[in-house]
Amino acid sequence: MSASDTAVTASHQPKPPTDWVLTDSPLSEDVAAISDALDRFNIEHTGIADRRPLAVLVRDPETRQVVGGLTGRTSLGLFFLDLFYLPPRLRGSALGTELLRQAEDEARARGCRTAVLYTITFQAPGFYQNHGWKRLGEVPCDPPGTSRVFMTKELTAPTGEPTRFR
Repeated sequence: MSASDTAVTASHQPKPPTDWVLTDSPLSEDVAAISDALDRFNIEHTGIADRRPLAVLVRDPETRQVVGGLTGRTSLGLFFLDLFYLPPRLRGSALGTELLRQAEDEARARGCRTAVLYTITFQAPGFYQNHGWKRLGEVPCDPPGTSRVFMTKELTAPTGEPTRFR
C-alpha cells in the first residue's frame, strides 16, 4: 500500500459517534473538562505538572469587592498574562506597575523563564513596553486600524521579593 493509499484509507475510517454543540456560553465545568484534559495530555508528554492560576487582585477597601487586577497562569516555564484591568480612578498611580511586578516576581518564583500576553493597540502596549516587554507581532482586528499586539518578556532576574497569596 502506498502512502497515498494510506491517506485515502484513513479518511474512509468510520467516524466515532459524537454529539457537539456550538455555544457562546459554555458552562464553567465544560471549560474545566477541556482544560483538565489538555493539562493531562501535556503532563503525559512532558512529565511536568506545574500549571497554576496566578492573580493579583485589587479590592475596594470598604466593600472588599474586586475592582481590578490581573489574571493569568503559569505552565511549562511560561507565564501567560490573560487579563489586566484597573478602573480609571486607579490608573496613573503606579499601581499597575506594582501589580505587574508582583505577578512577574511570582512567575519567576514558580520557575518561569518567559512571559507572554496580548493587548490591543488602544489598550496598553506602551505600558508593557515601558516595563521591558517586546512586541512579537500584530494581527489586525476590529475596528479597522486596530490590532492585537502579541508581546513577550524574558523573566531573567527578580525585581523584588515575591508576595505570597493572602
